[in-house]
Amino acid sequence: MKSKREFDAVKMMRDIREKRHTEYQNDPQSREKRLAAIRKKYAKKLTSQKAASQ
Repeated sequence: MKSKREFDAVKMMRDIREKRHTEYQNDPQSREKRLAAIRKKYAKKLTSQKAASQ
């Protein structure tokens, strides 16, 4: 049974994934830059959480 929803999270994620896919096909270096920034951001959070728990 399918119902009409105002907000469809699955569709939104598919749209985002498709958008990113086309961006990365056009410019593969942008993917590496974005991933490096994410790793740097979350590495700081992980190290601060480990220090706080010890």
